[in-house]
Amino acid sequence: MALPVETFFLHPDAQGTLQSQIQQMIAQGILSGRFQRGEKLPSTRKLAMHLGISRITVTIAYTELLANDYLTSKGRSGYYVSDNAPVPPAFTPSQIGPDAVDWNRAIGQRFSGGDMPRKPADWGGYRYPFIYGQADPELFDHANWRLCALKALGQKDFTALTTDYYDQDDPQLIEFIARHTLSRRGITARPEQILITLGAQNALWLTTQVLLTQRRRAALEDPCYHALRDILTQSRCHVTPVRVDADGMPPDAIPPDTDVIFTTPSHQCPTTNTMPMHRRHELLERASDMDALIVEDDYEFEMSFLKSPSPALKSLDTDGRVIYVGSFSKSLFPGLRLGYLVGSEPFIREARALRASVLRHAPGHVQRTAAYFLSLGHHDALIRRMGSALHERREVMSAAIAAHGLQIAGQGAYGGSSFWMRAADGVDTQELARRLQSKGVLVEPGHAFFSGSDRPKNYYRLAYSSIPASRIAKGVAIIADEMRALSDLGLSAEKNWP
Repeated sequence: MALPVETFFLHPDAQGTLQSQIQQMIAQGILSGRFQRGEKLPSTRKLAMHLGISRITVTIAYTELLANDYLTSKGRSGYYVSDNAPVPPAFTPSQIGPDAVDWNRAIGQRFSGGDMPRKPADWGGYRYPFIYGQADPELFDHANWRLCALKALGQKDFTALTTDYYDQDDPQLIEFIARHTLSRRGITARPEQILITLGAQNALWLTTQVLLTQRRRAALEDPCYHALRDILTQSRCHVTPVRVDADGMPPDAIPPDTDVIFTTPSHQCPTTNTMPMHRRHELLERASDMDALIVEDDYEFEMSFLKSPSPALKSLDTDGRVIYVGSFSKSLFPGLRLGYLVGSEPFIREARALRASVLRHAPGHVQRTAAYFLSLGHHDALIRRMGSALHERREVMSAAIAAHGLQIAGQGAYGGSSFWMRAADGVDTQELARRLQSKGVLVEPGHAFFSGSDRPKNYYRLAYSSIPASRIAKGVAIIADEMRALSDLGLSAEKNWP
């Protein structure tokens, strides 16, 4: 018996081409058991009329299903579910009841429950998204990334796509990083001193696991990248927050028993301040005196559109004590999850072994696609385009901030993609963010960047990487209005206090 055409429909919010949607619809019907082996499908003409689409579209979808042995063709008789099509499991899944496990007792170490900020999943639907670290579809070179991904799928790159590198990485990507990316930061490294990671955060985790134990001490900036603080807390090492000033981390404030120093000298997170050269040399001398290591997170150095970035801290290191963390997430897109570690060979050897035991290596296709995108010049062109757009947005935001009397607490001298802001002492920026969200405005409260129980509540971050220049002034005006309303509420509460 032929399947009725009423069995088939296309979901209005479905992704992909019409051909792929039809393929998925039929394949899922077969895999779920709704379409049985030997059953006849509607003709291409009937199904096209039922769905209101071109007959050739249905024919192409059927042809793909034929090639994958989901369907078979019997001449003029039509299309049928293939005898070789997958069969759904014959058993009935058991009913899932309540757990009999006491998970409060069973869980040995907890990783949830932190205060890591979360952006709304639908942030792109907000009119004024002043959020950090998201890809702007207006700026990203999707066409050339797709071409590079297709090139990496070619027969020539079959080995790069399918092989298990075990503990190694794509040699083309490593070669480009060593020859091109690191040289821009004044760093010289051999392939044996470079390790690909799943983003900078994974690089920081690997570094922490290799270098720190419960008996060792780490010093980190305060405020700092909140995910790093979580990583260090989970390692159970001793952690000392060091409050930064306008020049970054003060070397003389680092405890003398520190083993590893974590810092963001070129673009302090989140204040965006840059550590001057004299302090960089002082930090290296301090680390040498203590025989400590330094982990340099050099995020966002590509966004130096105001003037050329200062040399990386590692480029000044003559002792081999600086471990360098880089990432393509900021300059390409965060979902890429591709970063790298650079350090002395004994350290990279251990980090490589740890990575291999946990996740082997980053996917070969992703590495080869990135290698093509970088080596063909698309990445440099993207950086220039992003720099021009971010420069314009920064000027618009700076003017709007000044016009509405908002206070900037930190702004990168070389560029970047955000301003570190300070509200009046009585303003809780978490409450500010909640109120603004209902007005289509997204900002990032700053409390999570600070350490300790008595964290300042009046800092926040305004990023301009994900919002067009034409919307910035209006969004900043809404922020200023809401901040004044909160300040007035605070004053009223003080006056009514008995």
